[in-house]
Amino acid sequence: MEIRHLVTFRKVAALLSFTRAAEELSYAQSSVTSQIRALETSLGAELFDRLGGRIRLTPAGEKLLEYAEQILELVEAARADVAGGDGPSGTLVIGTMESITSYRMPPLLEFFHHRYPKVQLSLRPSLCADTRHALRQGTFDIGFLLEQETRHPGLESVVLAEEPLVLVAAPGHPLARRSELSRADLRSVSVLATEAGCAYRDLFEAELRDVASAPFLEFGTIEAIKKGVASGLGISLLPTVTVAAELDKGEMTALPWEAPFSVFTQLAWRGGRRLSRESQLFVDQATRLMREDAPRGAPA
Repeated sequence: MEIRHLVTFRKVAALLSFTRAAEELSYAQSSVTSQIRALETSLGAELFDRLGGRIRLTPAGEKLLEYAEQILELVEAARADVAGGDGPSGTLVIGTMESITSYRMPPLLEFFHHRYPKVQLSLRPSLCADTRHALRQGTFDIGFLLEQETRHPGLESVVLAEEPLVLVAAPGHPLARRSELSRADLRSVSVLATEAGCAYRDLFEAELRDVASAPFLEFGTIEAIKKGVASGLGISLLPTVTVAAELDKGEMTALPWEAPFSVFTQLAWRGGRRLSRESQLFVDQATRLMREDAPRGAPA
């Protein structure tokens, strides 16, 4: 049983795909297949059921996965301890989202670039539900979440801050002249939003759902939403940090409506396993820098 075979097995088990595992490991698919077969031969057991074009772990494969996780964690810990003088290194796969990547992470990315140049941060854009799934499967090492819930089965997490939200419109929008707004007012106009699955979008949509309302127009990215709002196409509920510059310049205006719900920026990782030195370093520094950058009065 070779360590590299266990690494390949863990990746195939996480992705349930020989093809995708080969791509992520930079192997030929035939090499992945031969390594899994060699592992099965050495153990005398089938590790995957091949069902047409799909695979799944056998009971033996599920047992091996538990041992493989422990073995590889010990290998990583030993490597880090023995080679500690070289400093942190390797790749961290991080699930994130546009509002975090563009508006919260730059100081953290700059810190790692200058202080730990051997640590490569691989950022993967992902909706929160997909990030949670990828963390449980071991595809992501760490993930940022922006959600109302702060407890996640199978994961450990830390709340970095409550993320303030603001309802914005162009200065010339009809609602911009109102001193207060009701839900009926909000239902009468177009709402520009990110795709379904974004926590604050889903909560806002649920708030307006009980009576027929104008449809939510999905613009895909926050930058596209901001341009649509500034041109008068509709209103949008967004994290305050993403529109702070536009509000300061007068390109948008904050509407007099406060969301009856809260969402929290969080950092999460798979529960029940020891973080690698590099992952722990990322968690520690992200917590420090993002809490320092949190809006005054927001809980840390």
